[in-house]
Amino acid sequence: MGPATNTFADTIYALSSGAGLAGVSVVRVSGPHADGLLTALGVSPLPEARYAALHKLRADGDITPIDQALVLRFPAPGSFTGENVAELHVHGGRAVLAALFDAIVATGLARQAEPGEFTRRAFENGKLDLTAAEGLADLVAAQTDAQRRLALRQYDGALADLYEGWRARLIDLMGYAEAEIDFSDEELPDGLKAATEAKITALNAEITQHMVGADQGEHIRSGFPIVILGAPNVGKSSILNHLAKRDAAIVSETAGTTRDVIEVQLNLGGFAVTLSDTAGIREAADAIEAEGVRRAEQRAEDAALRLVVLDATDATLPAKVRTLIAGDCLVVVNKADLLNGRYAATGLPDGIDPILVSAETGAGLEELLSRLTGYVRDRLESSEAPVPTRQRHREALVQANAALANVANAAYPELAAEDVRVALRALGRITGRVDIDEILDTVFRDFCIGK
Repeated sequence: MGPATNTFADTIYALSSGAGLAGVSVVRVSGPHADGLLTALGVSPLPEARYAALHKLRADGDITPIDQALVLRFPAPGSFTGENVAELHVHGGRAVLAALFDAIVATGLARQAEPGEFTRRAFENGKLDLTAAEGLADLVAAQTDAQRRLALRQYDGALADLYEGWRARLIDLMGYAEAEIDFSDEELPDGLKAATEAKITALNAEITQHMVGADQGEHIRSGFPIVILGAPNVGKSSILNHLAKRDAAIVSETAGTTRDVIEVQLNLGGFAVTLSDTAGIREAADAIEAEGVRRAEQRAEDAALRLVVLDATDATLPAKVRTLIAGDCLVVVNKADLLNGRYAATGLPDGIDPILVSAETGAGLEELLSRLTGYVRDRLESSEAPVPTRQRHREALVQANAALANVANAAYPELAAEDVRVALRALGRITGRVDIDEILDTVFRDFCIGK
């Protein structure tokens, strides 16, 4: 992480509560001129640290107050950013905020914050590591209970504690590796090399096991991807609309209506789900439809679950659709209201238990929703163990694992030591313990202004 002292010369401000009309809005200020800004707005005397005080805020030279506000101060370093921080709790009307911002700008003591700048300053000043900063962003954006729990664990340091524990063990092991180099002409204790390699192998296995949860963490955070597939006119879009409880996709008897992928976000059992409707799988009639089919097949490859929809009135199973019924898949037979008996299709794989539904009457759709919810819950519910939540975590872990796997086969002690250093740097990039300027903009660019 960055240094524990403030390195920023300017002072920033932003609305930290939500935009729009509200009973109360919170304006946050951070930087060396935070107290001076309060004084310039007519706050006198300054409130005691961490005690709220009621003050009338005024623009310079204006006897008419802007608003009556609760004012709090958090002197450095005991603040969120590690700098002097002030909060102004004002009424949430647009006119109040506009007048207050004009008054702040007129003082010349502060500028508006960039997105994520408060949290970036907290990181730079050693108040947060990168995983905690990412957890904070996810906590603000959480829309489901599972997302909230995952983000809060990460913000509280679950990931950082795990990775820093691994780094501490690697630092110890680096000492053993360096001993082989520094004392190559001397006799080292019996079994030292074997013991070191055994510890590295054990750590490698722990990282490998941890990475098993990478898909789970990313799916909880970004949404469990389910794709609806099938031939044209089997009712894929109608089923999507029923599950979404709105007309998200156009429904038509004309084959090939859906050309692009249509996505809706659902909350199933407290988990975020991304449900995608795709073009009908068939030999395309034109270039545009062919691109739609290609995108549908690509989504089928990337999805965590395929929802393959069949037509109850068609006993034949197109070969292209048949290939989709594999792996993580649920088969849905639509138009069940038109059946005159038990559904049977030529070519349906053995052991498939299709769900019979009718998008026309709504029959079977509650069972389908229940099956989907149970499937998502089974895949995403787990222990409270920390899991990776971002692609950059996964990439760094893969690099660390590959480096540690090379240690046992290193021809020289110098090469083994370098492999351990590579693993150390990879883990350090996740938490920010090494020089990671090149990724800071990526980490903080998606924060909202005021965070």
